[in-house]
Amino acid sequence: MGSQVARLAVAHGYDVVVSNSRGPETLQDLVAELGDTEGTGTARAGTATEAAEAGDVVVVTIPLKSIESVPAEPLARNIVVDTNNYYPERDGQVDVLDNEATTTAELPQDLLPESHVVKAFNNIHSGDLTTKGTAEGTPGRRALPIAGDSADAKQAVAELVSEFGFDTVDAGALAEGWRFQRDTPGYGPAFDVDQPRDALAQAKRYADMG
Repeated sequence: MGSQVARLAVAHGYDVVVSNSRGPETLQDLVAELGDTEGTGTARAGTATEAAEAGDVVVVTIPLKSIESVPAEPLARNIVVDTNNYYPERDGQVDVLDNEATTTAELPQDLLPESHVVKAFNNIHSGDLTTKGTAEGTPGRRALPIAGDSADAKQAVAELVSEFGFDTVDAGALAEGWRFQRDTPGYGPAFDVDQPRDALAQAKRYADMG
């Protein structure tokens, strides 16, 4: 997901800093590939802190089990796009998610209290990001739900998503971000802008599905 978002960002003229848990030296092939992307943006590799410090909009797309490794201080007051989903088989059991004391959308905000977290991109296959986007106004254009507590942050993310080729549907506050998490009707299907609202309304918490 991270590399696909980076490809789109470079293609649309953004300067991108990519990072991972293994170090910048392991990203040189990706950076070289991004440098060949048609567009006017640039790409370089950095540490997680360097990426956080460089971005006005920072996309966090790491296994949820590693979410506490995201540096909070350099992300203060920035927009943070959270793409995570909870997969216990990968992430281990997370008590506050298992008992639904919080959600995958709210958890990053709790860890980044001064950032403006927006849930997005978590209900679309990563490969579809770079192959299924269409121009604004295209009939049946695919729409992606977003959720967040800051109207300004959501607007900025919606504009970015539109540049990348997709409409958006505002699912509401971060607390409503569970409505398009894994195992919900809004997770996965290629909806146009009118269809996700019904899927979001039909979503049930895990406790109500048993």
